Amino acid sequence: MADTNCLGISGDIQVAETSRGRVLAANDQERTDRKSHIRARAMIIADPATNALQQKLDRLSGTEMTVLVLGETGTGKELVARYLHAHSPRKNSPFVAVNCGALTAGLGEAELFGHEKGAFTGAVKDQKGWFEAAEGGTILLDEVGDLPLNLQVKLLRVLQEREVTPLGSRKTVPINVRIIAATNVDLQAAVREKLFREDLFFRLSVSSVEIPPLRHRRSAIAPLAQHFLSTFSGGRVAAVLSADALKTLERHDWPGNIRELENVIQNAVHMAEDGTIRSQDLGLVQEVPPSQGSFDGLIRSIVQDAIHAGEGDILERTISSAVISAFELSGANQVHTATMLGTTRNSLRTQLAKLGLIEPRRRGRLRPSRVAEINIGYQLYGASSLLKSKGTLEQRLTELGINVAWKEYVAGPQMLKGLKQGEIDFGTTGEAPPIFAQADGVPLVYLAHDPPSPTAEAIVVHAGSDLMTLADLKGRRVGLNYGSNVQYLLVRALQKARLAIDDIVQIDIPPSEPPLALLESGEIDAWCIWDPMLSVALRSANLRLLADGRGLAPNRQFYLGRRSYVSSNLQTIDILLKELQVAGEQAVHQPASTAKRLASEVNITAPALEASLRRMTFGARPMNRSVIAEQQLIADTLYMADMLASPVLISDVVLIG
Repeated sequence: MADTNCLGISGDIQVAETSRGRVLAANDQERTDRKSHIRARAMIIADPATNALQQKLDRLSGTEMTVLVLGETGTGKELVARYLHAHSPRKNSPFVAVNCGALTAGLGEAELFGHEKGAFTGAVKDQKGWFEAAEGGTILLDEVGDLPLNLQVKLLRVLQEREVTPLGSRKTVPINVRIIAATNVDLQAAVREKLFREDLFFRLSVSSVEIPPLRHRRSAIAPLAQHFLSTFSGGRVAAVLSADALKTLERHDWPGNIRELENVIQNAVHMAEDGTIRSQDLGLVQEVPPSQGSFDGLIRSIVQDAIHAGEGDILERTISSAVISAFELSGANQVHTATMLGTTRNSLRTQLAKLGLIEPRRRGRLRPSRVAEINIGYQLYGASSLLKSKGTLEQRLTELGINVAWKEYVAGPQMLKGLKQGEIDFGTTGEAPPIFAQADGVPLVYLAHDPPSPTAEAIVVHAGSDLMTLADLKGRRVGLNYGSNVQYLLVRALQKARLAIDDIVQIDIPPSEPPLALLESGEIDAWCIWDPMLSVALRSANLRLLADGRGLAPNRQFYLGRRSYVSSNLQTIDILLKELQVAGEQAVHQPASTAKRLASEVNITAPALEASLRRMTFGARPMNRSVIAEQQLIADTLYMADMLASPVLISDVVLIG
C-alpha cells in the first residue's frame, strides 16, 4: 500500500490521499500527529456518489440551514456533521454531539435544555444543557428518530423560537446554534405511524443529506480496507489482503457499513499468521450476489435489506404485498389476479379474505376432536368490540377446535384486574393501565399496539366554568377513572402547568357513572374522559374542551395477553392479532358504515360514534423499540409522580418474536 499523506484542511478534519482515493475523516481532538488514526466512520472519495456528497456538503457548510443527515448505522453521519461544522463560519466555536437515543426518559429535558437548582432530586446546582454548551457553534442531535415524543414537542419549540427554558425555570434563554440532526430511522414512515411529529420532521429537514450505504459504493471497500490495514499495523509492516480475501470483502453486503468493515479488518490483522489475510481470516460468510435485474435477485435484495433493518413478519408481508399489488393491477378481478400470481382462485380468495379485501366464505363448522378456549376481554367501544361484531374470529378459530368467549369490562383498569384473576387470556387497553398492572404484579405481556390517537382523550369542563387554562386546575376537583389512560394525560397536563398531582383533588369515577351530572352540579370541576364518551360529551353545548392529548399524551392502545396463556398458544394469538388488524383497518377506512353498524349495539348515535372513529387509530402493529421507549417514559413519569410503588421495566414484558 502506498504511504498515506494526511493533509489538514481544518482544525477538526483531515483528508488522507491514498493510491485508491481520498479518505475523509473527523477528529475527536486536535491532531498534531500526521499519522494519528482516522476514525472508522470515514468516507472514501473514490466513487461518483460520495464525490457528489462532498460537493453538497461544501455548498451547505457556509450556510446556517438546519440539516438532516440520513444513513444506516455506521455510514458516517457524525463525520458529515463534523465536516459541515469544520467548514462553516462557526468552526472556531464548540461542536456538541448528543445521542438522543441515550437520553434518559425522565431527565432528557434537563440534559438538553439545562436545569435550575432544586428542579428535581439530585439537582444541587444550576446546570446548562447541551444547547447552551454549543452556544455559537453546532449541535448534532444524533439518532433524533429515537427522541421521546415529549421531547420532540420541546425541540420543535426550540427550533421555532431559538430559545430554551431550563427545567424548573420560567425564564427563557436565547440560543445561537446551528442544528444538525442525524438518524438511521425512516422518519417519513415514523411520521405516518405517528411515532415522529410531522411538524418537527419538516423543521429538521430544511436540507437533507443522505449517505449511501457501503454496499451501494463497493468501489470504496478496497481503499477503506487498505486504510484500516495501515491503521491497525501498530507501526509494523501492514498486513496484505490476498486476492480471495479482497473478493470476499467486495461480495459482502456490510449491514454495519464502515464500522463493520473496520472491526472485520481489525480482527483479521490479529488472525493472519504470516502477514497475509486470507478469506477465512475475515470470518465472513461468502455470498454469491444475485443476478442483476432477475426476479429472484430483486426479492433477495429486498428481503436482505428488510432483515438488516430488523423488520418483522417478512414472509407474511411479502406475500401480502404481492397479493395486494396483483389485485390492484387486475382491477380487483379475482380470476385475473390468480392467473397473474400463478395460483388458484380458491387459494387467492383465502389470502384476500385474510387481508380484509373480500368477505370470508361462510363455512359449516367442523366438529373438533378437542375443544380449547380463549377468553377475550373487551370494552364496548374498542378494537376488540369491532372484531366481536364481525364474527370472523370465531369462524377461523372454530375450525382449529378453539372456542371464543367474550367478557365485557367498563375500562382498562377493570380489564387488567380480570387478567390478573385469570378471567381472561387477552385484552385491549390504553397506555397507562398496563403500567399500573405491571407494578401490581399482573402477569401480562405486551403483544402489539395501535398508533397514537391523542385527540381521542381530553379534559373537559362545564361551558360556564371559570377554568380557562391548565394552571387553573390547582386546588380543583378532577373526575377520572383511576388507573386508566387519562390518569397519565392528567399528570402530563399538570406538568405542563407546572403543577403536581397533589395540587388537585382526584375523584375516582368509573365510566359507568354519570360524570356529566357531576359537572352540572359542581361536584367535580373537570372531567378526564376518552372516546367515544368524549365525542358524546363534546356534542353537548354545556361542555367545552380544556385540553386533549396533543403534545401531552400519545394515547396509544395496547394488546395484552396473560403470560402463561400466550407462551403455549402462540398460533391462536397470531390469528387473533391478524383479525384485529383487519377489523381495525376496516374501521379506519370505513368509519361511517362502521359507526352505523355499531350505533344501536353500543347505544351511541351514529354521528357521535363516527366522530370518535375518525379520531381513533387501529392496526395491531408489532411492538418496536420506539414504542417500548415511549411506554417506558410513561412508566418513569408515573413513578416520579409517586403513583407507582416501584419502578417498572417495560422491556421485561414485551413478547419478542
